[in-house]
Amino acid sequence: MPRHSAIDTHVLVYDGDCAFCTLWVNRLRRWLPMFPEAKTSQSIALDTYALTSEDVEKFAWYITPSHHYAGHLAASALLRAQPRFGLRFLGWLLATWPISWAGAGVYAFVSRFRHVLPGGTPSCDPALPTR
Repeated sequence: MPRHSAIDTHVLVYDGDCAFCTLWVNRLRRWLPMFPEAKTSQSIALDTYALTSEDVEKFAWYITPSHHYAGHLAASALLRAQPRFGLRFLGWLLATWPISWAGAGVYAFVSRFRHVLPGGTPSCDPALPTR
């Protein structure tokens, strides 16, 4: 469901307390030709982006002036915004059934176990009390 906020740019919102998330944002910043401004969920006024604390605890968000994309669909939208055809094509695939269904599952798995994946730390554990 599209949400609307008073922004006029593209922004990636992620969990800045999570070393795994920070690692991947930095890698994507280096790898992708076009990368939006990245902001940690802890450093923004969530209502400015029409987000809640529950939203940012569950997903990374790619926010455009007209849409909010969460989780694997945020990755899809980020890829679809790239100038290279191959990356845009991967983004479209990630948003198309059945790959989208699989992408949602992979995102949920990575999100749940990010604290034990390479680059993760105990602070990435979603089972910890809200920070």
